[in-house]
Amino acid sequence: MTKGKMALAAALMGVSASAWGANAPVNVPELMKSFSGNAIKSVADWESVRNPEILEAYRTEVFGVRPKAADERKRVSFEVFDVGEAMDGRAVRKQVRIRYAGPHGQFAFPVTVYIPKGKAPSPAFVYAAIYHDTVVDKDGCVVKSRFWPAEEIISRGYATAAFMVTNVAADAKAGFSQGVFPSVQPEGERTADSWATISAWAWAASRVMDWIEAEPLIDAKRVGIVGHSRGGKTAIWTGANDRRFAMVCSNDSGCSGAKLNHINLPRSESIAKITNRFPYWFCVNYRRHVGREMEMPFDQHELLALIAPRLLCVASATNDAWAGPEGEWWSAKLASPAWELYGKKGLVADSMPAPGAPQQEGCVSYHLRAGGHDLSPYDWKCYMDFADRHGWRPAAP
Repeated sequence: MTKGKMALAAALMGVSASAWGANAPVNVPELMKSFSGNAIKSVADWESVRNPEILEAYRTEVFGVRPKAADERKRVSFEVFDVGEAMDGRAVRKQVRIRYAGPHGQFAFPVTVYIPKGKAPSPAFVYAAIYHDTVVDKDGCVVKSRFWPAEEIISRGYATAAFMVTNVAADAKAGFSQGVFPSVQPEGERTADSWATISAWAWAASRVMDWIEAEPLIDAKRVGIVGHSRGGKTAIWTGANDRRFAMVCSNDSGCSGAKLNHINLPRSESIAKITNRFPYWFCVNYRRHVGREMEMPFDQHELLALIAPRLLCVASATNDAWAGPEGEWWSAKLASPAWELYGKKGLVADSMPAPGAPQQEGCVSYHLRAGGHDLSPYDWKCYMDFADRHGWRPAAP
């Protein structure tokens, strides 16, 4: 038995056949073996060989390759166009315009930031918002947001920043002529491996981090990226590319996010379905894997492993079969050997938890929430609880 199969067998130990049945992983690519077949035995092997080749596979085959000009820091600047008190004086609100001077034009997008007063520098969560609900009204007052509970985040001692992904790139077909894309790469120059919409949204999250590094009220060493659904895929891809993010929170990210492909979950979304409905989220090359999930030489546990040794949170919901909760848990479990290379614990569990019983002992957190496809205050509580467990809670002023 190979080392990879032994690891899979070890992960399956303690899980009864009746618990998983046909839902156990099948022929999962070996995390600790390179694409050329060499064993990965050390952190040096991981960082010089395995991490880069997995990242390159996802760049060229799934999310697309960004033009170099997109990530040139010299092209980015910031404008803080509004500063004021919020939440009855408990927070400072800043509205920031992030500008990008591309080789083919100018682009800008807004970010709303809340920072708790008197606790600087504060750890923070960046939220890649996919839904159009605001948290600032015309008078600068806080409006309750269903998906971004800014007041609760502030009350826990965390700063938070949010940007609307559609202000960066359109969540629609033929969207490459809109948003940031035209300023970086003319449509006529796109190829089968060119960056697509999720990559553009992840690019924006990194530009928010650029601003955070220049903001003395926020601790840039303790920043998490949070996303739900397609935003969850964005959060994972952000963390895979940008190691400045110390935590990645994938909420119900499903197919092409946290859900394992090498598993039989017929009620969950497939690559065929996602690329048919949302082809613009991915590069053209991704369509080569339609109907071939069980044959793919890489899988989502390898993508999650790129977050190691930082903190990773994966969340599912009981009534969200489309996202494949079992596949999301298995990805987190099978990614865990990457943390073990660094002498850390990954997901410490032998089976999925009951709803409302988060698994947070290691550096990989998994929780299952009762309900459907949603981002709830309970999910946010789990993310902040996990950060607290790892010393992120700021000291009292």
